Amino acid sequence: MDFLDEILLTGLTVFGHHGVFDFERRDGQEFTIDLRLGLPLKQAAASDDVADTVHYGELADKVAAIVAGEPVDLIETLAQRIADAVLEDARIKTITVTVHKPQAPIEQRFADVAVSIHRAQQERAAWTSA
Repeated sequence: MDFLDEILLTGLTVFGHHGVFDFERRDGQEFTIDLRLGLPLKQAAASDDVADTVHYGELADKVAAIVAGEPVDLIETLAQRIADAVLEDARIKTITVTVHKPQAPIEQRFADVAVSIHRAQQERAAWTSA
C-alpha cells in the first residue's frame, strides 16, 4: 500500500484583482497561497529524479498565474480554480488550498482572512466525467 506523503508550499504571495468591490478589482491587493499536496513520494526518493515528483517551482508559477489572472469575486472561487489546476497532475491525490486575503476590506481590526478547501483526485475524476 502506498501512503500519501506531502509537499507543502506556503506563503506564495501574488498580486491579484479579486474581490466583490469595484475598488478591489481596480486597485488589486496581495493574496497569499498555501498548498498541501498529498501524493506518494517513494519513487522520487528512490530515483532522486525531479521527474518523479512535483516540481514546486513550476507549481508556484502555475498557481501565481491563476492568482494574477482573471479576477473573481470570492476567494472560495479562486481556491477552487487553484485546486482544479493542481489536480490536473494525476500523481497528486489530495490537495488543501488556503487563500489568504490579509488586506480584505473589513472595518474591524484583524490579522488575516483565509479560506481553505480540501479536494481529492477522485472528486475531480467524478466532476470531469459528469
